[in-house]
Amino acid sequence: MALQEKLDRFKKQQEKCQSTLTSIAASSNATTQKSKPTVRPPSANARAPAPAVKFSNDTERLQHINSIRKAPVGAQIKRVVDLLLQTRQAFTPEQINEACYVDANANKAVFDSLRNNPKVHYDGKHFCYKSKHDLKDTNQLLYLIRKKPEGIAVIDLKDAYPTVMEDLQALKASGEILLLSNFDSQEDVAYPNDPRVPIKVDDELKQLFRGIELPSDMLDIEKDLQKNGMKPATNTAQRRALSEVQVISSKPKGKKKKHEITKRTKLTNAHLPELFQKL
Repeated sequence: MALQEKLDRFKKQQEKCQSTLTSIAASSNATTQKSKPTVRPPSANARAPAPAVKFSNDTERLQHINSIRKAPVGAQIKRVVDLLLQTRQAFTPEQINEACYVDANANKAVFDSLRNNPKVHYDGKHFCYKSKHDLKDTNQLLYLIRKKPEGIAVIDLKDAYPTVMEDLQALKASGEILLLSNFDSQEDVAYPNDPRVPIKVDDELKQLFRGIELPSDMLDIEKDLQKNGMKPATNTAQRRALSEVQVISSKPKGKKKKHEITKRTKLTNAHLPELFQKL
């Protein structure tokens, strides 16, 4: 009987252990399923990741910006003025920094030079390009030229607005203005050609004018004009004098001949013979 009781007790312990192991295995399976992440298929509307900026490209850009900001003030001002001229728009200092990397807020010398530049207008907030003549179109251009019977230099009109040179040629082709070259400076001058005052020259007068023989030297022509009470438009004597001065100043100066010490050279430091033993 004692042996049978021990066997029964052993079977109960075995069953208890088996049930404990079964419950432990079930709980571990449930925990594993919960911990596994749920894999979802990629959505069609999902954005593609932005391409990474290469370190080398970013380094080159930063070096370029640094070289601009360390450049002389004049070079930075030219960069900004070129931007304003090309775009013809008003920029804040922050917008200038974004467009051409010139940081006017961080450089007082650049800011002051830009504000006082004759080609730049500053209203307290924005910078914009300022041309010599505030013109917007062909009508304003023609009105200005007609107000200048003595003529106006084309170089003073070139930056008025982007298509001003094309408009000048169009006005010349239509006969509303004259474009003549200045003899001294070789620059074009725009003159008004008022269509309300048509001038017709007789053919016989043209032949007489063309038949007059002029002196070959401009100095003689200028003297004849002065004799007849007219002021010459040129000054040949002054121009020739300036050209001669430039030629003289451009001539290279002769190099002085270097005197070499030889055995025939008279040596005055006779009390130091060791200096001249190898001569």
